[in-house]
Amino acid sequence: MLKRKKYIWPEKVKLLAKDLHKEISLNNYNWHEFRGDKHRRSAELIVSAITQLINNGEESEIEDLLNQAILWIREDIKDTGCKNH
Repeated sequence: MLKRKKYIWPEKVKLLAKDLHKEISLNNYNWHEFRGDKHRRSAELIVSAITQLINNGEESEIEDLLNQAILWIREDIKDTGCKNH
């Protein structure tokens, strides 16, 4: 008999995380404005990690997202800019 994975997050939490991720993620309209902003980029990665965590994502992927966010916060990585501009 297979054990069912217990879901600890109410559906409302999943929807809120999804909405926050959608609002905070960089897209075609705000990429140039925020691509080099360390706070915006790290927040996007942290929210992605939270969304993965809530949706039972792979722990290694969650850890990678958080580590990438730390690199942005520390300014160990920066956006290199667009080649066409």
